[in-house]
Amino acid sequence: MKYEKAQNVLPDTIIEIIQNYIDGGYIYIPRKDENKKSWGENTETKKYLKERDKEIFNRYSLGVPIKVLSQEYFLSESSIRRIIRKQRNYD
Repeated sequence: MKYEKAQNVLPDTIIEIIQNYIDGGYIYIPRKDENKKSWGENTETKKYLKERDKEIFNRYSLGVPIKVLSQEYFLSESSIRRIIRKQRNYD
């Protein structure tokens, strides 16, 4: 998201109408529904986290304790438990 000057993108009549509601402030204009993207769609983050969670579950299944996993992945023990619970439901 980037800031645009209203004068550069909107006709003067629309700017005057908006000024009746908010004068000199900032306003956020959301994307159209058809242009919205889901979280992680623009990056590899979603894919990375999915693979990491599978790896955590597989290592847990092989007997690696939750405490060790939490230290190795820099996550809380409750986060590791949540990941394991979620992965069990996928299988």
